[in-house]
Amino acid sequence: MSATLLATVARTTVPRTALRRILALDAVVTTGNGLAYAAFSAPLGRLLGVGATTLFELGLFLTAYGAGVGWLASRRRPAAFPVRFVIEANCAWTVLSLVSLFAWFSPTTAGAVWIPAQALTVASFALLQHLALRSAGSGEGAGSGTE
Repeated sequence: MSATLLATVARTTVPRTALRRILALDAVVTTGNGLAYAAFSAPLGRLLGVGATTLFELGLFLTAYGAGVGWLASRRRPAAFPVRFVIEANCAWTVLSLVSLFAWFSPTTAGAVWIPAQALTVASFALLQHLALRSAGSGEGAGSGTE
């Protein structure tokens, strides 16, 4: 089933291509989110119930992180170690997003919907990246070098 899901999402049966496409989509979504958070931190902060400074800083971080994921996606054979780092970082983001609902933020209704929704999106990227990396490892292989 995971191979079918992966092929459906990435629209290819070539594991390395699927991995690169999923990384690229993650990069686009993450960078777009980061730019929005940074550029519109005050109004989005009010909408979500998150401090404008916090949202601005998260925006800068996400923009840089998204650019790094985009660079990784642009490699012909993304190395397994950095891909695993992206997967682990996405898992950590998911957990921290959910914890933030109770530990750090007092979100508005919109924030209480948005924060878990974006956490689910990031968790989905992590799962798809994991499946693609595993498939690439058993098929064509993800690169192991520093390409």
